[in-house]
Amino acid sequence: MKKLVGIFMIGALLILGACGGSSETSGDGEKETVTIGHFPNLNHAPAMVAKQKEMYEDHLGDNVNVEYQTFPDGSTFMKALASGDIEGGLVGPGPAMNSFISGVDVQIIGASSTGGTVIVSRDGSGIKSWEDIKGKTFISPRVGCTHDVQFETYMKDKGITSDRIGGSMKHVTGEPARYKSMFEKGDVDVATAPEPWASVMEAKVDANVVIPTSEVSFGETLPAAVFVTSSDMAENNSEQIQKLIDAHKEAVKYVNNNPDEAIDITINGIADITGQELEKSVMENAWKRTNFTYKVNEEVIQEFGNSSYDLQFLKEKPDFTGFVNKTFIQ
Repeated sequence: MKKLVGIFMIGALLILGACGGSSETSGDGEKETVTIGHFPNLNHAPAMVAKQKEMYEDHLGDNVNVEYQTFPDGSTFMKALASGDIEGGLVGPGPAMNSFISGVDVQIIGASSTGGTVIVSRDGSGIKSWEDIKGKTFISPRVGCTHDVQFETYMKDKGITSDRIGGSMKHVTGEPARYKSMFEKGDVDVATAPEPWASVMEAKVDANVVIPTSEVSFGETLPAAVFVTSSDMAENNSEQIQKLIDAHKEAVKYVNNNPDEAIDITINGIADITGQELEKSVMENAWKRTNFTYKVNEEVIQEFGNSSYDLQFLKEKPDFTGFVNKTFIQ
C-alpha cells in the first residue's frame, strides 16, 4: 500500500526531480533477476564501469541475472523504483528526496560522486556573469531536479529568482544530451548542465562557463548521484543489497584508480545510450570537475532539502529521518 500511495503522490505533491526487473525466483530454480538503473551522465560512471566489468554479476553470483536500464530523468527512475520494477541504482538526490517525502519506500545507501554541475551560457547571449542572467531563459533536466535546485539556490542568494516564484528568469526543461542543439537554435540562454554535457557545449558551441562547479550551490559537497533502493529490500533482502553495494564500491575505487580506462568505458556507455560518441578531450575536461566517492553526508542532504523548501519545490520543510542508511557502506 505504501508503494501505491507513493506512486500516486510522486506526481501530485512535489516536483523535485534530476532498471526494470524482478527479484523473484521460481520454484523450478529459474534465475533471479536484479535490475540496476543509471543515466548517461558522467557522475554515473561507476555504474557503466560496473556493467562493463560485470562487477554486479561477480558479487551476486551465478544464480542471479543482472539487467540494466537507463532513464531520461530522475522522476521516471523513481516511479520505476516505487512500482517495484527495479531493485535500485543511481539517481540524483533531488528525485530521491522528493519520493521519500511523498511516501515512496526509498533509502539512500551510498553515493556515486560529487561535483559535475556547471552553469553555462549560450555564445551570443551576452551573458558573462550571474548578473546578466536576470530576465533570461534557462534550462534544466526537470523542474526542481538536483541541478535546478543548485542553480536556483545560487541565484536566489544573489537576489534573482525564476518566474515560477515571481521572478524574472524563464525556466524550460529538456534532456542534457539535447542542450547543444537548443543552444545552436537559440532556444535558451543558460543551461544547468551535468557533466559531460557542459564540456560538450564548451567544445562544440563555444558555451561560456558562468558559474563553475566550485561556486554553484552545493557544487562540491552534495552527492551528484546516489545509490538508492527500497527500505523493504534493505530490510528483507539485506544480503543481496550488501552485494550490490560491495560491487558499487569496487566500481568507484576502479574509477579512481584507473581514470583513463574509466573515461573510455564512460564514453562508450554514453554512446550506447544517447548515440553521441564524445571526444576523449571533452570527457577529460569534464572528469576534472567530478569527484567519485561512495560516502554520503546526510547533513548536506538535509541542507539541500531545506533549500528546496525555501525555493517552494517542497510544500513542507523536509524531515529526512531514516532516509540515509549507511549500514551497507560501513
